[in-house]
Amino acid sequence: MAGKTFPVTDDSFQDDVLDSETPVLVDFWAEWCGPCKMIAPIVEELSLEYDGKLKVAKLDADENMHTMQQYGIMGIPTLILFKGGQPVERVQGFRPKEHILEKIEPHLS
Repeated sequence: MAGKTFPVTDDSFQDDVLDSETPVLVDFWAEWCGPCKMIAPIVEELSLEYDGKLKVAKLDADENMHTMQQYGIMGIPTLILFKGGQPVERVQGFRPKEHILEKIEPHLS
């Protein structure tokens, strides 16, 4: 099942995430990261289930160090919800879908 996630980079972060009128959940991940692979299907599900209310972006941690440093990300996976150009929630490490929803749903209405 393909979700509606889209890639974001250091260069596109401002336009795709910070300037978005729709809240954006950014998945900071890397190809070699086991927990990132575990959380990926959950991230894909969210991109489908909340289509229209939430955009879901994926940022490759190895290729986009500037954005990683800008938001103080020390471990992956890290999910950050941006709303109005500001980070409003952060989920670090693998967490069940219910935990992620508890954090992000209050910001989607």
